Amino acid sequence: MTSRYSAFCLVAANILIPIAILTFASGFFPYKPFLSGLAQYETLEYGPPSAAPFDKLIFMVVDALRSDFVYTSPSGFNYTQSLISSGAAIPFTAHATSPTITMPRIKAITTGSIPSFLDVILNFAESDTSSTLAAQDTWLAQMKAKEDGKMVMYGDDTWLKLFPGFFDRADGTSSFFVADFTEVDNNVTRHVPGELANDDWNTMVLHYLGLDHIGHKAGPRSPNMIPKQHEMDDIVSQIYSAIESREHLESTLLVLCGDHGMNDAGNHGGSSPGETSPALVFISPKLKTINSGSKAPASHDEDFRYYSFVEQSDIAPTFGALLGFPIPRNNLGAFIPAFLPFWPNKNDKIQILWRNARQIVNVIKATFPIFESQGLATSCHDLDSSVDELACEWRIISQSLPSADSENQEVDEWASLTTKWLKHAQDLMSGTASNYNVKKLVGGQSISALALGFAALAAGKTIADSLVSSLPLLAMALAYGAMMTASSFVEEEHHFWYWATTAWLALISVKCQRKGQVRTGLLGLSSVGLLLVTRIVRRWNQTGQKWTGEPDIAKTFFFEHRIFLWILVSITYLWNIQVFATTGFRRFPKVVAGAIATSLATAAVTFKLAFTHEDSPELLAGFTKTMAENMEGISLVTRARIVFAAIGLALSYTLVTSFSHKKPNPTMRTIHNFLALFLITQSRATNIPLLLLFEIQFYLLNDMDLSLIEITTTSLLLQHTSFFASGGSNAISSIDLSSAYNGVSGYKVVAVGMLTFASNWTGPIFWTSATMLMLLRLKSKGKQGLLYEHLSLLTLFVTSSLLFVMAACTILRSHLFIWTVFSPKYLYSMAWSLGQHLSINVVFGSVLYWLGTKYL
Repeated sequence: MTSRYSAFCLVAANILIPIAILTFASGFFPYKPFLSGLAQYETLEYGPPSAAPFDKLIFMVVDALRSDFVYTSPSGFNYTQSLISSGAAIPFTAHATSPTITMPRIKAITTGSIPSFLDVILNFAESDTSSTLAAQDTWLAQMKAKEDGKMVMYGDDTWLKLFPGFFDRADGTSSFFVADFTEVDNNVTRHVPGELANDDWNTMVLHYLGLDHIGHKAGPRSPNMIPKQHEMDDIVSQIYSAIESREHLESTLLVLCGDHGMNDAGNHGGSSPGETSPALVFISPKLKTINSGSKAPASHDEDFRYYSFVEQSDIAPTFGALLGFPIPRNNLGAFIPAFLPFWPNKNDKIQILWRNARQIVNVIKATFPIFESQGLATSCHDLDSSVDELACEWRIISQSLPSADSENQEVDEWASLTTKWLKHAQDLMSGTASNYNVKKLVGGQSISALALGFAALAAGKTIADSLVSSLPLLAMALAYGAMMTASSFVEEEHHFWYWATTAWLALISVKCQRKGQVRTGLLGLSSVGLLLVTRIVRRWNQTGQKWTGEPDIAKTFFFEHRIFLWILVSITYLWNIQVFATTGFRRFPKVVAGAIATSLATAAVTFKLAFTHEDSPELLAGFTKTMAENMEGISLVTRARIVFAAIGLALSYTLVTSFSHKKPNPTMRTIHNFLALFLITQSRATNIPLLLLFEIQFYLLNDMDLSLIEITTTSLLLQHTSFFASGGSNAISSIDLSSAYNGVSGYKVVAVGMLTFASNWTGPIFWTSATMLMLLRLKSKGKQGLLYEHLSLLTLFVTSSLLFVMAACTILRSHLFIWTVFSPKYLYSMAWSLGQHLSINVVFGSVLYWLGTKYL
């Protein structure tokens, strides 16, 4: 039996986990300081700035507009390519630093600075307003400060949250309804003709979401992708024609760009070339006067770097010069020199670059107070630090600043030197580590170490009593922790779980075979069947960073064999129906029970068909396509609510009747299948057969006479394996939002959060329930203290892995990959610890186990 001391240690360890996580996170993800107030023009000896070439801006963001979508062939941007070839458009590839998701990218574009990685979390919290840019200096604030500073915005409502009160007319759309390819863009386009006719604004922001949604749903090669590009190209054509023909728009600059790109799987958030390389096109008839000589389409580039390569932060200072306002105070961007020919006067060229350089120096001084005292060396090479080198170079360009009557050659040489310095400063400041609070980092690790100590005390007796059986679990925890400092391992973590799971299942299969403990109807072939199913599961979704776009079952095989996919989907639903019909409604006659089970499954199937028809119609074929096309009149939200309500009512009936039943009944197995049906509903169509494979694995494992430690080790391995097999990874780009709004008509943080977690952790949640069934089977044999021992072992692994991840992030906080690899890993560790471990394994698992004990 569990002693009070051991129980206290287990509870204490789990209470300390969230405290450790929040303490460490508050030191690791702080808001970066910024210089307050709006920038003002400094008085220089060169006189006031000349009139800017543009006075209006149309900023058209096409979410996830990867560079090759615009610049190469095939492309739907034929008109845009014709503008590039004619000189009316100047193309660039804008480097988007990680994290490549909308909110931090908009912050980078508008402020010219590098946003905090904490914006990854805030990007998913749609109701968040704490990250507003209302008090920061941005090019929107500068345009707003002008006399004619009216602004309009249509599209992604992230702009409305970042810039509250800025827009005089606006119509925002949530970016997380990723199943919508059309209405989300039509809602933007319907405002364009009217606004082009209006003459009362100086800035119009359009943010289209449909292309990004197509990428999330079916990838960059989706048959919907080129038509969507044509649609966006038509908008460019409409706007450009208005600029050419309407007098009040003749000095309007149209900028077409992506906030980020996408990888070969259609996702984003990471640091692959496709994700970090959005297109950036400046468009205006005036640009023909400084024709860059670019031609389109361009030849394919595996790194997606087409034409000139600039930083997204370069947009802010470039807008400042082109539209006539001071550069935002926190900018780290460098003016794009391709636009210097707009100013034939050499003094204007000097002003543009000198103001940009002085503005960045103010940011550097705020970051490195000793900057002014550096740079006294006569040579700027082989200095002790990059800051010294930068300060030395700054001294040189300051001393060589041309006068108002300098020769053109002298000005050109200085401009070239200053442009290089701006890039050097940008690289240094962009790579500068965040203002970590080391005390909190150490504090978080100390609390995590204390939690690990309590977990070790709680699990100590269990391990001591079965030391040999515990060795694989302990070895796995140590090996996993040791590999946390390797960026390649973090990116390809799934291989660790795949190989460890295969080795473990082979080990326990051999053990059970030798003891004669396999009693399935497969006559000794169950071990082979278990390993075979596991091998198929591993090939389901290609994940990780290096091979995420390689062929697999879900994204390749099923798109070529759609009928076979729906046969497997049907079998999965039939599996659930037969369980419900035979065990779920035993108090009803068999015919009635079968009818209820069939009705429940039918509601779920029709929802999934209707959802797939809207979400990924290319997956439908034959009879399923015909059925889906005939399902009209009921919205997806209503269909999902019907399914959830039916599951809830059936589950409530099962629990109520079970409590009033004196005889043992299969309530827990029925609850497990209700959960499976919910998880099927939250899964992508291509992942539904995975639940059937998990059921087969569970069926084979449940018939083995596994010990408590073996059950826990198996559960831990299969939870992680199923997560990666379903398409998960340690990259933000793998988060699946497609089912986040099932049954939800608007953004509700709790509901959307729970549905998002369920759709991404489907496999781990399934194995938590399956594990409880295996534990209950073991309890029926008279074993005691099973839940406590199981949770203590899981807590031991979670606390040790969390401590290792924290240590890796602390040690490598200045590493090149800290924001692209290790920071996302910490966020996933938070999700595993708080979501899967505490919420699912501890709380939900305990509830299931407690319910199960009522029927033994």
